[in-house]
Amino acid sequence: MARFVDGPVRVRVPASSANLGPGFDALGLALDLHDELEAEVLAEGLEIEVSGAGSGDVPRDESHLVVRSMRQAFAVLGAEPPGLRLRCDNVIPHSRGLGSSSAAIVAGLTLARALVRGGTLVLDDDALFRLAADIEGHPDNVAPVVHGGFVISGEEGGTWFAARSAVDPRVSAVVFVPPDPVSTDVARGLLPGQVPHARAAANGGRAALLVAALAGQPELLHTATRDFIHQDYREPAMPESLALVRALRADGWAAVVSGAGPTVLAFTDSSTAEELAGRCPTGWLTRHLAIDRVGCHTL
Repeated sequence: MARFVDGPVRVRVPASSANLGPGFDALGLALDLHDELEAEVLAEGLEIEVSGAGSGDVPRDESHLVVRSMRQAFAVLGAEPPGLRLRCDNVIPHSRGLGSSSAAIVAGLTLARALVRGGTLVLDDDALFRLAADIEGHPDNVAPVVHGGFVISGEEGGTWFAARSAVDPRVSAVVFVPPDPVSTDVARGLLPGQVPHARAAANGGRAALLVAALAGQPELLHTATRDFIHQDYREPAMPESLALVRALRADGWAAVVSGAGPTVLAFTDSSTAEELAGRCPTGWLTRHLAIDRVGCHTL
C-alpha cells in the first residue's frame, strides 16, 4: 500500500446545468450546490455509506457510480487498492437535470487520483476531464464540474475538448426543482433525428450570443437563452417544466430547462432573485445559486 496516501481524502463537487437553452450538448455551467465525498484505502473489502439525495436508491457495491469511476482512474494510475471505504454526503438532486451523475463520476476520479501518491502527475485536470467524458458519454456536464464556471465543450477527431469562458459577476441562477424525476434516456428518446435547417441556424446564433451575454452583457440573456431544437420536443415528459419556462419567459425572465430536465433554471442577479424564487410552483423546491468558479477539488 506504499503507493497510497495515509488516511482519508475528501472532495467537494458541484452541481451543473447543461444546454442552458440553445447550447445543446455543448454548454455547461457549474453551480454552487455541492456533494461532499470521502474515501480511504483499506486492507480489504468495500464499505459504502450514503446520506442525503439518492440514499435510498443507490447501490452499495461495485456498481455504485463513484466506485466504478474510481476503478477506472486506478486503472489509468496503475494502482489498485486492496480495499476501499467511501462515504457520500449528497445534496445534488438525482435525475433532475442538475448533473448528479457527472458529479459522481468526477468525484470518483478525483478521489482516486488524490489517494495515489503523485496521481496528478499521471492524471492532470485535462486528462481527468477526458476520462470523465468517456465514462459519461458526453462532455457538457463533466466539463464545468471539472473546471468550474461556464465551459464550452465537445468532441473533435475522437478527442474531447473544453474551453472556459467568462461569467459576469452579476450573474446567478434560481433553480426550480420538481418533486418527480425524469430519466435522461427518456428525455433524449423524445428528440427527433433531424431538425429543420432554419431552426438549427437560429439555435447556433443564440448559443453564440449566450457566450457573450454571460461574459458581460447579461441584459441579452433572455434573447440568448431561446432554444429552437430540444426543449419543446421534451414537453411530453415534463409538461409542468415547460409550462413554467414559458410563463417565466413571457414575463421577461431568462428561463430554460436545466440539462435533460425536469428542473427549470432562470438567470438573475441578487436584486431580483427573491422575486423570481416567488414563482416556484407548489410542491417544488427552489434555490438561489451562485456560479461555482472552482469545480471539483480536494478539501
